[in-house]
Amino acid sequence: MTPVAGPVVPVCMTVRAGPVNRGARDGVSARSPKRREGLVPARRLGDTRIMSETLDILSHALGQRLAAAGLRLATAESCTGGWLAKVVTDIPGSSGWFDRGFVVYSNAAKTQMLGVDAGTIATEGAVSEPVARAMAVGALARSDAQIAIAITGIAGPEGGSDDKPVGTVWFAWAFADGEVSAQRLQFAGNREEVRHQSVRVALERLSELLGPGD
Repeated sequence: MTPVAGPVVPVCMTVRAGPVNRGARDGVSARSPKRREGLVPARRLGDTRIMSETLDILSHALGQRLAAAGLRLATAESCTGGWLAKVVTDIPGSSGWFDRGFVVYSNAAKTQMLGVDAGTIATEGAVSEPVARAMAVGALARSDAQIAIAITGIAGPEGGSDDKPVGTVWFAWAFADGEVSAQRLQFAGNREEVRHQSVRVALERLSELLGPGD
């Protein structure tokens, strides 16, 4: 998959067509084997202040919804290195809806901190659907949260392969009721752009999975 140059487009590309609600949090699931990979042109970040404000807006809106619903969030991050947790905790009052974050950059950390099976990592790779799902489920099991987000990917500039080029990112969102949604996206751009877009998608997609707000 070769990154496509072109105009900026919204980065949140869902796996299923149509609206998403709590009764249809499939993305890529065992009940829904069809998958579609999104190729997302890079957002040219330029002004880091604007980039930060965009993520702040998303985090603030998500936090309001989680707080209103009495839900707490946990994060499990590899390629983003804690950026998602940082964005969330930038919001005043986030202690009311954010429980904890796990930064599991190495394969050993994924196993030791989240219980990801070492054999799965060896056979599927750290950047894969099974590992993303296991990270999210592990974060949920090892926290007091009702929702967990996991991100694992290849931000570059090195580390890519033919089947998993630089910019490949797997996401998973796990819920206390047992639902787990997973999604793969292929981002264009440099390391910072890939990581920024990953954080943005993680927040935007969770908002979609929660369904329409009040």
